[in-house]
Amino acid sequence: QVQLAESGGGLVQAGGSLRLSCVASRSIFSSAAMGWHRQAAGKQRELVAVIRSDDSTTYAGSVKGRFTISRDNAKNMVYLQMNSLKPEDTAVYYCAAKPLLVSPWGSWGQGTQVTVSS
Repeated sequence: QVQLAESGGGLVQAGGSLRLSCVASRSIFSSAAMGWHRQAAGKQRELVAVIRSDDSTTYAGSVKGRFTISRDNAKNMVYLQMNSLKPEDTAVYYCAAKPLLVSPWGSWGQGTQVTVSS
């Protein structure tokens, strides 16, 4: 499995921006999809954004229009640009990969904390 490591989290005021990065241990080109998930305290992990090998994207309704997922296959990187952040975006954000669209998310990073103050 590919190893993933996230970075870029931190503390930001509401309305601010952060850019999360995820580096993969090997080529992500063969992964059918890369995704960002988040888990707030006391809540279940939720899928925030997905980017597929054809560069198509899907976003959770709560972040659509504010977050942008992108990938750089040459650098084995996946990014999540987060704008207009809200306190409810506070969570640990995880990068994940799946080898096939029909398979479960098989690789996870350790997570990076994002805290948005009001």
